[in-house]
Amino acid sequence: MERCLQLALLGAGHIAPNPMVGAVVVHQNRIIGEGFHQAFGGPHAEVNAIAAVRQQSLLSGSTLYVNLEPCAHHGKTPPCSDLIIKSKIPHVVIGCRDPFDAVNGKGIEKLQAAHVKVTTGILEKESLHLNRRFITFHEKKRPYIILKWAQSKDGFIGHPDKRIQISNEYANRLVHHWRSAEQAIMIGSGTALVDDPQLTVRLWPGNNPLRLVLDRYLRLPGTLSIFNKAAPVVIFNEIKDAEDDHVTCAKISFDDLPASAMQYLYERKILSVIIEGGAQLLHTFINSNCWDEARVITSGHRLMNGIAAPVLSMPPSESEKIENNLLSIFKNSLIKNR
Repeated sequence: MERCLQLALLGAGHIAPNPMVGAVVVHQNRIIGEGFHQAFGGPHAEVNAIAAVRQQSLLSGSTLYVNLEPCAHHGKTPPCSDLIIKSKIPHVVIGCRDPFDAVNGKGIEKLQAAHVKVTTGILEKESLHLNRRFITFHEKKRPYIILKWAQSKDGFIGHPDKRIQISNEYANRLVHHWRSAEQAIMIGSGTALVDDPQLTVRLWPGNNPLRLVLDRYLRLPGTLSIFNKAAPVVIFNEIKDAEDDHVTCAKISFDDLPASAMQYLYERKILSVIIEGGAQLLHTFINSNCWDEARVITSGHRLMNGIAAPVLSMPPSESEKIENNLLSIFKNSLIKNR
């Protein structure tokens, strides 16, 4: 199962809104085939693992390991549970159930009805954590929300009228890696004006996320970097709905933030979003208890004054030094965990 999780991670950034899945076929304690879900719309992990077995006759005496329950419905590909039954695999070991309504136990039931032995709950905690974006999306009906900010040693996030580089170059590269793993990235209008960020993954290989900016009255100038054609952008506003080339205007309720923005993303099957500021936007999510994870980079330098960084009323779950920066990861303990 650990190998399934390793394989599943290889699909990160390429398969959303599908989950990350890895599969391993074992015959007499030897791996004879393995695969993972490589691209949205492409074959699932089980299909690739079974196809990788050179001697197909061995399948009838093998065990299939997979970190997520095999699907039982026709989507872009046929049901994996049907292929498992057709391949006469007698035993399937599953990390966790799939919360998607079209599956959610139905894959297990179909296998058991065909007299396939099913073992569940192997490395379940790790399997749930790996696909926390997918699971949050289907269980909470919203994207998985990551808050991210960099702050000075004395607790300031920046200045109101000029851009300040707080984190070091290694931390910046890590942030671009984070962006490549999420489907969307969001900032407020103040951050767009003062920092003029591109919100792309220039420092890391991967896909650019969908760029989101809050601009209540559509006052941001079109010359800002966020409006270049490096990636699509959605402008959340209260004026109009419109679409023009790579820019979409989406009318939402600013009095119902962040719920209205998250509903828009949920309806468009966006599984995850990273919120990169500014302070007002971050506070909106924190005060609404609408977040799952926070990643805070603290510099070794002091600013002495500026915009105060948000403060979370909980200790970090883990911390890591990045040269003279400190990365702290917070998990929202107020949200009920599985």
